[in-house]
Amino acid sequence: MLQAFANIFKIPDLRRRVFFTLGMLAIYRVGFVIPLVGVDQLQLKEAAEKASEGSSGFGRILEYASIFSGGSLQQSTIFGLGIMPYITASIIFQLLTTVYKPLQDLKKDGVSGQTKINEYTRYAAVGLCFLQGLMWLSYLRSQGLVQANFLTGGGMVVFYAAGIAGLTAGSLFLMWLGEQIDKYGIGNGISLILTAGILARMPDAISWVVDNFQWSIQTEPGKLSPIGLILLIGGFVFVVAGAVIITVAQRRIPIQQAKHTRGRRVYGGQRQYLPLRLNHAGVMPIVFASSLMIFPSSIFAWLQARAVAGNWPDWMQSTTSFLAANVQMGQFPYIFLEIVLIFFFSYFWTTVQFSPDEMSKQLKQHGSFIPGYRPGPRTAEYLETVMERITYVGAGFLAAIAIIPTVVSYSMGIPPNVSQFLGGTGLLIVVSVGLDLIQRIEANLLMRNYSGFLADGPNDPKAPRIRSRQG
Repeated sequence: MLQAFANIFKIPDLRRRVFFTLGMLAIYRVGFVIPLVGVDQLQLKEAAEKASEGSSGFGRILEYASIFSGGSLQQSTIFGLGIMPYITASIIFQLLTTVYKPLQDLKKDGVSGQTKINEYTRYAAVGLCFLQGLMWLSYLRSQGLVQANFLTGGGMVVFYAAGIAGLTAGSLFLMWLGEQIDKYGIGNGISLILTAGILARMPDAISWVVDNFQWSIQTEPGKLSPIGLILLIGGFVFVVAGAVIITVAQRRIPIQQAKHTRGRRVYGGQRQYLPLRLNHAGVMPIVFASSLMIFPSSIFAWLQARAVAGNWPDWMQSTTSFLAANVQMGQFPYIFLEIVLIFFFSYFWTTVQFSPDEMSKQLKQHGSFIPGYRPGPRTAEYLETVMERITYVGAGFLAAIAIIPTVVSYSMGIPPNVSQFLGGTGLLIVVSVGLDLIQRIEANLLMRNYSGFLADGPNDPKAPRIRSRQG
């Protein structure tokens, strides 16, 4: 392992790419100390801390948004929106490409069509930056988190104009940073920026563990005992290992090439494999489920407040109180509904991204077939059955990883900023990006006859390698 890291710096081109990537990520973190004009940072931080301690809708929004912005909404800096608008626009166009024929035709054009779709995505990201920035600034103003001289007259105009311009410019600058990493660095730029924002919160989590650890078995409420620390570390190792397995796990379908004769030579006949990922939907089901679960808790809490303030009938007040108390983080109905949504979006995203009919047509066009199944509808039916089964297993793994932070937080009294590293969207993003980065670095090392991260030596032909997603 140490030799592999040393080999990275022996290759000038790879060394330059690694240092360029680290420099871009350092610039990304510098933007977090530049605040927006007119925002009272101290009051905003206090409000965010109070909201994150509970299970309010605002706390859930901050928790979800911090995954894509590094937690900067609590400071309201120019990077407050992060790359969330660009990611949202990318998801929208990815879904539209599967249902909107003009975009489907553009995608079939190859590189030129994909370039045009990327251009549309950037325009949509600008619009989302404006909309999300306006909503965020309006919320700050409604909660009294804006300085007094920016509440009326020309000050309010300056607050909105400077705030929206700063948030939009910061988000677009991060998008540009990601593209520069793609071009001159190593790894996927947008994914690395996401990972950097998630890992930036780890020092705070470690600091909480150190400050609240007690050597005594009988600890005070809210403190961490040695047994609790062992369980916490063990759970972290177990969940990371499970996340790695679910990221790289595949179902390999044997593919046989048909033999054909040209003159006196016989071509084809080789057997290959079609790798179907266990978690084909990636992290998207958790993202969709987590974002949608913000609304039920907020709506039922609002209905409860209206029922009490409006003197609604007793049965309506009791019903709204019951729903508000049970559809909250840590409660069984909330966890059950989140699991159902994860399963639903796992199948939905897999259906959108994977077409058995299209895959069957491609196999038939290339003269390949699955042994025991006729090319055409029978092959498509078999692929659909396999994907349904492995998606069920993958969705189960995703559901387990998604609910572990909530269960640990409420059962052990650990804050959400610590338990979030035991599962959920952030952990899956970090694991998948880390594996992709290691694979790219190892490919560069092997291309230049250097040993990779899992090799015993440069001349070891049987040394294990990290498998790519294609096997």
